[in-house]
Amino acid sequence: MNTETDNNEMDQDVIAFKIISNVGMAKSLTMEALYAAKEGNYELAEEKLSESKQHFKLGHKIHSKLIQMEASGEKVHPSIILMHAEDQMMSAETISELVKEMIEMYKKINK
Repeated sequence: MNTETDNNEMDQDVIAFKIISNVGMAKSLTMEALYAAKEGNYELAEEKLSESKQHFKLGHKIHSKLIQMEASGEKVHPSIILMHAEDQMMSAETISELVKEMIEMYKKINK
């Protein structure tokens, strides 16, 4: 058993879980923003979007750490956990953009 490789893979799993945690929170906050806008509470919606953006940025920053690891010559081992983290990151970004547009539609409809 190669302990250095095992530790590298474990570190990558921890990084992936940090990405999942942050972008998952970003998605939840984005949906809370949509629900607030649906009720006409646009101020709360904007607060939730702002908080969501911070979590997404942190998840993205953590993801960049993996890219830097690979660029510096460290082997980044693909795993289901890492693929899930990247999938969650992409869906959080997509949902955020859609929700922003939906909030604008609520504002126009409820004028």
